[in-house]
Amino acid sequence: MRSSGILLHISSLDSDYGIGTLGKSAFDFVDFLKDSGQDFWQVLPLGPTGYGDSPYQAFSTFAGNPYFIDLDILVEEGLLEKDELTQYDWGTKDDQVDYGKIYGARLDVWHKAFDRFIEKEDSDFAKFCDDEKNWLDDYAMYMAISKQKNTSWHNWEDGLAKRKVRAMNAYKKENSKEIEFWKFLQYKFFQQWTAVKSYANELGIKIIGDLPIYVSDDGSDVWAHPELFDMDKDLALRNIAGVPPDAFSADGQLWGNPVYKWRAHKKSGYQWWKDRMAAALRMYDVVRIDHFRGFEAYYSVPAGDKTAVNGKWVKGPGIELFQEMDLINTGEFNVIAEDLGVITPEVEELLKGCGYPGMKILQFAFDGFHNPGNTYLPHNIVENSVVYPGTHDNNTTLGWWKELGKGSQEYCIEYGAWESDDDICDKIITMAFASRAKLAMVAMQDWLDLGADARMNTPSTVNANWAWRLKKGELDERVSERILRKTKVYDRYTRTIIDEIIEVDDPDGIEDEIVIEIMDASEME
Repeated sequence: MRSSGILLHISSLDSDYGIGTLGKSAFDFVDFLKDSGQDFWQVLPLGPTGYGDSPYQAFSTFAGNPYFIDLDILVEEGLLEKDELTQYDWGTKDDQVDYGKIYGARLDVWHKAFDRFIEKEDSDFAKFCDDEKNWLDDYAMYMAISKQKNTSWHNWEDGLAKRKVRAMNAYKKENSKEIEFWKFLQYKFFQQWTAVKSYANELGIKIIGDLPIYVSDDGSDVWAHPELFDMDKDLALRNIAGVPPDAFSADGQLWGNPVYKWRAHKKSGYQWWKDRMAAALRMYDVVRIDHFRGFEAYYSVPAGDKTAVNGKWVKGPGIELFQEMDLINTGEFNVIAEDLGVITPEVEELLKGCGYPGMKILQFAFDGFHNPGNTYLPHNIVENSVVYPGTHDNNTTLGWWKELGKGSQEYCIEYGAWESDDDICDKIITMAFASRAKLAMVAMQDWLDLGADARMNTPSTVNANWAWRLKKGELDERVSERILRKTKVYDRYTRTIIDEIIEVDDPDGIEDEIVIEIMDASEME
């Protein structure tokens, strides 16, 4: 079955309160996807963001980002007053998130809502806390201590850093309300997220979520389970994750994330990973596993090094991990492998053994010289793959094109048999839709023909990332009809049985008619 979808993070939805949320704009976007004939909505990791506001550096791999809790819904529930929300400065740009401004304002508003919440009776809250206690208790306590100490857990007093029973019990007793506050935020996040996901699923739209391979050192996962990460007896990191030097960076990249003690994970039967993947598959319909190659071998750099030059490749758990999680060739489309970067035959063998579709990025197809064997060129893309013009880590298609060398542009134009680079976004999207890949995913910025100022992230930088968002009214009927038309033309429309005539523009000015039969998804299985 051929299908398509749109990549748009929750933070990028339009909102009156500085950042996209799980309220009306989320439901409206689901309606937009349905009207546009799309089957998938891809989001970035939904965890609570820390330093640099990156969703790939979350305080917990299990928790949700409280920034996404819709404040208008809290008003409807009687937990906030509408006029209370007008007191705050949520940011002056309607197409950018100002994280500095929303941080303090959100904390204040959340506390107001929580103070009213604890005056009410809500049996579902107690059930949520009990159902999620395996990660929620650690996360809520971690956040309470972290906000109070305002420093990394490595700098907490020994009793709390090393989770000694007496110190932990004393803190819980003295700070029970603040700990419950952080649980309340998770309750509201998952309550609202479940409503959005259920609505999408009812309309036949599946959610693709993102699972980073690593977790943040500044988070509850490492604090709660230090035995699973490469640290010494004093809980100091010994090695961190990174990327080796290459043509783009002579020093390589330092990611800073703790690397795993895979022997400890294996000894436990990979239970932490089983719990993590199970939680991800409850939160999403499909999980994109980030940095998949790291499960075959990962790049480990001594902690404290200023560059990644002295790092080395270390063998990962390989296919055994995925066998233990019961995710090998299940016959279901529930995992996507992000297989970009340094891909060796061993990584290819792991991907083949698991049976997951990999990713193909069209921006990587035109790399400055004619290379017919480039695996990202449309004619080389295999069916079991997901094709993107570009991802959140790439420039927008328009921004990429403007920075592309003349030779690469000429090659791309020749490859596409185009007369010019007019409407370049539409042409690159067409390449993706016309490919054999079973799923074509397009960033919302590319459908809107937006330039580099709408880029979501520039890897290895910490300024001005994760901030772009939609303006109100930007997703109008014209955009929806354009997406729907292309989806039907390239046989990626799976909604209903249709036999219709679509008018297309002939380059010679002669109108032609194409009869397209679009079968229901159930009949194509």
